[in-house]
Amino acid sequence: MGNYFCRRIFKLLIVIQVFTLFHPSVKLFAQEVVVPPRDTVAALPDPKPKSAVIVPKADNFIQRFDDRTMISLALNRTPQVTPTMRFLSRNLMYGNIGVPAGLFLGGVISNNREMRENAGYIASSTAITFVATYLIKKIVGRPRPFVRNLKIVPVYIPGESSFPSGHSSTSFSTAMALSQAYPKWYVVAPAFLWAGGTAYSRMYLGVHYPTDVFSGAALGSGTAILLKPAFK
Repeated sequence: MGNYFCRRIFKLLIVIQVFTLFHPSVKLFAQEVVVPPRDTVAALPDPKPKSAVIVPKADNFIQRFDDRTMISLALNRTPQVTPTMRFLSRNLMYGNIGVPAGLFLGGVISNNREMRENAGYIASSTAITFVATYLIKKIVGRPRPFVRNLKIVPVYIPGESSFPSGHSSTSFSTAMALSQAYPKWYVVAPAFLWAGGTAYSRMYLGVHYPTDVFSGAALGSGTAILLKPAFK
């Protein structure tokens, strides 16, 4: 009965994940609009007088930490590193979908039930994390860093709100679930290197605060850990 229930939940979550990831109304993962060069921006007419532009002051030490970190990262970008960070952010779904899909396919080919169940566990963890992140974003509605502070210049303009980071939450969910299923160093190390790089890229690109990233990582990791007993 328990295995039947898990299989039904797994199929439902896969349908939800695929639908939400590719439905045109969902914009959780950054609709990219490239920021024009500074000289082009300077040549464009100002839509409202400068006196109307208000940059709120950081009212607590967490916001000050966020702002300082983001400004420092923006000022220290390099042409060599930026393409790598863009690559990590753009190709998130290859990891989130590819890992459970590969395990499931391998389990079918080798008739390995444990591998198929691990695929269901990882996919379920990532799907639940995705939905939770989307709901939290809608409830909290935190502005993106470059909206709140004009000194933070992003590499591109994403949609939706800032808290928590969806890239961070789902990548860490996938990495943690994979590590829980296969607790070997040669699995754990690459998984968290990928998740950590993806999370860092969101700050580097100027689209998420450090607290967005840390919270997303905690959400995804916690979901994977709490869900593990259901698939034993």
